[in-house]
Amino acid sequence: MTSRSKSKALITGAQGQVGLELQATAPPGWHVLPCGSQDLDVTRADAVRELLDRERPALIIQAAAYTDVDTAEGQVERAEAVNTAGASNVAAGAARIGARLIHISTDFIFDGKQGHPYAPDDLASPLGVYGRTKLAGEREVTRLTRGVALIVRTAWVYSVHGRNFVHTMLRVMSDEDSVKVVCDQVGTPTWGRTLAEALWTAADRPDLHGIVHWTDAGVASWYDFALAIQEEALALDLLCKAVPIRPIRTEEFPTAARRPSYSVLDKTSGWAALGGPARHWRVNLRTMLQGLARA
Repeated sequence: MTSRSKSKALITGAQGQVGLELQATAPPGWHVLPCGSQDLDVTRADAVRELLDRERPALIIQAAAYTDVDTAEGQVERAEAVNTAGASNVAAGAARIGARLIHISTDFIFDGKQGHPYAPDDLASPLGVYGRTKLAGEREVTRLTRGVALIVRTAWVYSVHGRNFVHTMLRVMSDEDSVKVVCDQVGTPTWGRTLAEALWTAADRPDLHGIVHWTDAGVASWYDFALAIQEEALALDLLCKAVPIRPIRTEEFPTAARRPSYSVLDKTSGWAALGGPARHWRVNLRTMLQGLARA
C-alpha cells in the first residue's frame, strides 16, 4: 500500500485539530474519507461496523478521542466510551475488513516520575481518567488487531484549529494584564501539522506496527512554551503588547486532573521509522504562527 495506489483512507475525529491537519496534508493518491463525530459515532459498534463494511477503507487513522483532561475526571463513562470502547470498536472493524489501523495515543499514559524520556516499552502508569482510558484503548487496539496496528503516542499537540494552549495563551495575553503559567510540568510541544505528516509517512509503512513515539524536538515547560508564544506573536503583530508572565508551581494552579510532571517521550525509534528527527518545537511554533498571521 503506497500513496500512489489510490487507496481510501478513513479518518475518525476528522474535525479535531489532528484530523483537520491530516486532511490538509494528505499526499496525492489517497482518497480521504473524513468522519467527524456527526458522521461516525465511534462509541456505537453497529455504526462503525456499518460504515466500514460500506466504505472498505484500506487505511483507518483513529484520531477520535475525548481529550478534555479535566472534564474527563467528572465524565468517566463518556471518556471510557470514546477512548476505550471507541478505540475497540474501530480496531475490531479494521481487523474484520483487513484495513491497516493507525491509532493516536498520548504521553499522559505515563506518571512523569521517571525523570528521563519515556521509551515505548516503559511502564505505563496514568494519573487520571484521560490517560487511563487512552491506555485501555491502546490495549484494545493491540488485542483486537493481534498487534499489527500501529499506535503513535504524541504530546502537547497544538494547531491553527480547535482549542489548544497556543490559542488560549493568545487570548489571555490579549485580554489580561498578566499571565500565570505552570513551570514545573515538562514535555514537548508538537505542531499538529508535523504530526499529521508523520502519520502519512506511517501510512506508507505497512510493515510498521506496535508502538512508536512522535513529537517535535526539544523540551519545554508550559511556562517556556508561553514565553515563546508571546515572543513569536509579538514579532508577527498577533499581539499588540507584552504582558508579564509569572511562573507558578503546579500546586498554585489546582486542576481536576493530575498531570505528569515530566512526560518527554523518547522518539529514537519513531523518528527512525517516520523520517525524523522532527524540527525543534520552537521552529514549528513560529511556522504555525506565521500561518495564523497570514490567515
